[in-house]
Order: sequence, then C-alpha cells, then structure tokens
Amino acid sequence: MIRLATARCMEQLAERQGKEISMRKLLITGILVCIAGMVMPGLVQCGAIEKIKSRGYLVAGVKDSVVPFGYTQQGSDRIIGFDVDICEHISDKLGVALKIKTVTADNRLSMLTQGSVDMLAAAMTHTFARDEVIDFSLTYFKTGQKILVRKEAGIASVEDLEGKKVGIVKGSTSEQNIKKAQPECTAIPFESPRQAFKALQQGKIAAVTTDEAILLGLKSRAEDPASWRVVGKFISTEPYGLGVPENDSDFRDFINRTLADMWNSGAYLEIYRKWFGPDTDCHLPLVWTMQPWPY
Repeated sequence: MIRLATARCMEQLAERQGKEISMRKLLITGILVCIAGMVMPGLVQCGAIEKIKSRGYLVAGVKDSVVPFGYTQQGSDRIIGFDVDICEHISDKLGVALKIKTVTADNRLSMLTQGSVDMLAAAMTHTFARDEVIDFSLTYFKTGQKILVRKEAGIASVEDLEGKKVGIVKGSTSEQNIKKAQPECTAIPFESPRQAFKALQQGKIAAVTTDEAILLGLKSRAEDPASWRVVGKFISTEPYGLGVPENDSDFRDFINRTLADMWNSGAYLEIYRKWFGPDTDCHLPLVWTMQPWPY
C-alpha cells in the first residue's frame, strides 16, 4: 500500500511539474512572439529606395493637364513638363527607369499614402496640413497665386472680384486663399485648371485664380493668348515641394541631396530655363534661391 501511494504521489508530482513546464513554455513563447511583433516590422519592411531599385523603376505622380509642369504632349500620350524632367533626374540618380502616373490635386495625397506612387511632383504647395499626412522635400519651385482674366474685363486686382464667380481647382490651396483675399466673391470648384479656364472662355465665370506659373501655362495654350491677362499682386506665396512617404528619411534625404546637387551644378537652372526661360511661352524670371543644406 505504501509503495502504491508513493507511486501515485510521484505521478501527481510529475503531472504538476509537466503542467508548470508547459505553462512556462507557453509564457516564453508568448513573450517571444510579442518581441518579434515589435522588432520584425523594422527588419522586414524596406524603404522606398530599396523597393524602387528592386523593382527597377521609379513611379512618380505627375499632373497631365498643367502646363508647363506636367501635360500630355500634343499628338501623343506622353506626359512632359518641368516636373517630369525633375523626376527624370532623380530616377537617373537612382539608376532606374521612370514611370509616370497621372494624379490630380484632389487625389494626389491618397495616391502617395496608398502606395500607388513612390513620390509626387505635382505642382504642390508645402503646407502644414499636408505635412501631417506626407513628408516633403526642400522647396524646388516657388511661385504665388494671382488671377487670370479676359483683357477687356476691367478686372485688375482681387478687389475687383467682389460679387463675381471665380474658378478654383478642387483640392488646391486656391480656394481658401481667394476667400481670405476677397470674401465677397464666389469660388467655383473645377477638377483642373484647364477646365476652369474653359469655363472662363465660355463666360461662365469672371476669373480663374491659381498659381502664377500655372496661369501663364493656361494663357500660353489659348487660341488667342493676347486676349488674356494675369493680373494683380500675389494673393499668397506658394512654395512647391516633392511629396514623399511619411517617415522614410532615407528616401527624403536622397531626394534633398539630389535637388541640392542639381542646384549647385547648374542642372536645375538648365531645366528651369527649358520651361520658364525668356524664349518660352511661360517666361518667369528666377527670382528665388533654393536653400539646400550645407554638405
């Protein structure tokens, strides 16, 4: 009887020890899984540069109807422009091809955050509100908001827009800027500057307001450019930045270094003169200076 009781005690002890060991194993496994969950994302996820080089091409979000930043070349489906040339320089530095994907003012941020494009070069003003969603490069272009009107309209400044309809681009900063400058006008939203200008040509609105460089592009593409004028003082200052995914400092730093190299080497000035030089339809003197960081 003593031997039987002893055997049973030993079995119960072994069973308890086995359960304790199993519980310890489960606990350790759980801790390891938690640690892996915290550590592995940083190890597994790669940044934009690695993904782009592995893929073999850079996907840039560019507008296709904003002369001279990004627009469809006449007689083809090829998108050309100032922003495209900037992207080509960046893709060359990465050693990959360039693929352009069309974006609008209204969808460009979501296109970047969802991963449809690697970067944005879309005539986009760097604002604090947008900086909460994506990151930006150094300012690579600077302009300001003005108004485009028919030459005989008798409109010379934003003050003359009181009680009038003014076309703006949906998703841009133009609407809030014109409402601050002239609260008594009515802002009419359009999908693109080209659509707004068409409404102006049809007499549906009295003016179009957006950045001066874009207005010059609209005027240059009109059948009768001399019939249109860009007027008034700057309503706002518009510093353009290249949009990049948030919290990818390696990619942002690479783009900033590339822009700095372009500015210091004269490559930027060459591209600028190609699209905004005195021999172009969108002549805009370069009156600002890029502020790259010291090497």
